[in-house]
Amino acid sequence: MSFDASTARGDLILTRITKEYGDFKAVDDLTLTIPKGSFFALLGPYGCGKTTTLRMIAGLEEPTVGSIHLGETDITTTKPYQRPINTVFQNYALFPHLTIFENIAFGLRRRGIKDVDAEVNKVLNLVELPHLAGRKPTQLSGGQQQRIALARAIVNRPALLLLDEPLGALDLKLRRQMQIELKWIQKEVGLTFVHVTHDQEEAMTMADTIAVMNEGQIEQMGSPADLYDNPETAFVANFLGQSNLIKGTISGNDGDSIIADLYGQKISLPKKRSHAVDNSIYAELIVFEQNDDGVAPFNKGDAVNISWNPIFTFALRGDEDVTAGSEVNPEVLDEE
Repeated sequence: MSFDASTARGDLILTRITKEYGDFKAVDDLTLTIPKGSFFALLGPYGCGKTTTLRMIAGLEEPTVGSIHLGETDITTTKPYQRPINTVFQNYALFPHLTIFENIAFGLRRRGIKDVDAEVNKVLNLVELPHLAGRKPTQLSGGQQQRIALARAIVNRPALLLLDEPLGALDLKLRRQMQIELKWIQKEVGLTFVHVTHDQEEAMTMADTIAVMNEGQIEQMGSPADLYDNPETAFVANFLGQSNLIKGTISGNDGDSIIADLYGQKISLPKKRSHAVDNSIYAELIVFEQNDDGVAPFNKGDAVNISWNPIFTFALRGDEDVTAGSEVNPEVLDEE
């Protein structure tokens, strides 16, 4: 496209996007709408297609098939510099020879804006680092550099901000602190954030909506609570949490519930929490041994009684790979 789409605004709409590299499909027929002003996460393991999707949104890759719209504007083949989209990378990509002030002012000056002081100072205050304006990037900590990279990206008021594993280089304590700060900043500026990560905690902490990706497709999309409480596939259940999936069969129904037989034990669970397509299911529960005031811990093979409220159980398709989305060794699982 030859036109300048820099003023485009609205929802980000991906329609039947496919990206092929030879015989390999990195992204496979993906359709997705990301509402304007939301914090959206693309979550999945390495190689699932999330970064390729991000690169197509940024204009660094062109879809083999499909279209990308920002509002009503088709940006599928628009050059990266013509899109009102900025990206924050894991390595920050700050200019080492420029001061922090000039790093943030760089984009404004390229757009021909001469009086940049007010805008630069505004975002420096937003990220709570105005006292570092005269320093160079090498004089800042990792967390401070990440905030400056974010300030440089949002000072241009893009329609969309892409975050590519932005916290991956930080230690655990700082990463958790930055999760809270990123979410707060997003709410303050009101921009659309699209966050790509393989870190479940990051996505669950910050995003309004999460799309869990697997092998180039979306396995499930919803709020963090929806995905965690009611996963639709074994991959999502295992990827987002610790699960014990128990083989069972559906033996009947009772109004809004189904009756499941788990090794001779009949339980009732809500139909809305069942994603089975036939009578074969996996039911999930999670068991933790609590600190029990000095009582000797259980040993492997000990007989125990367990109980749980069946309404918190959900049912998955019985023909799924029970280890999908998990690093559990199937042989170990059988022994347990």
